[in-house]
Amino acid sequence: MSSEPTKPTESESYLKNYQKLKQIAEALRESNEPDIDQLVDLINEANEAYKQCQARIEAVEKAILAEEKL
Repeated sequence: MSSEPTKPTESESYLKNYQKLKQIAEALRESNEPDIDQLVDLINEANEAYKQCQARIEAVEKAILAEEKL
C-alpha cells in the first residue's frame, strides 16, 4: 500500500483554488485596515489561484468545442 497522498483531480484543484480566491476576497473585504505586509502575499496567492482556475476553465471550453465538432 502506498503512503503517498493522492493527487487531486483537476476539478478538486479548481474547487480548491476557487475557494482560496473567495477566502482571500472575504478577508480583504472584512479587514478595515489590511496588513500591508500580508497584502503582497495575499495578492500573490490570489493571482496564482486565479491562473489555475482560468487554465482549467480554458481546458474545459476547449474540450467542449472539440466535442461539438464531432
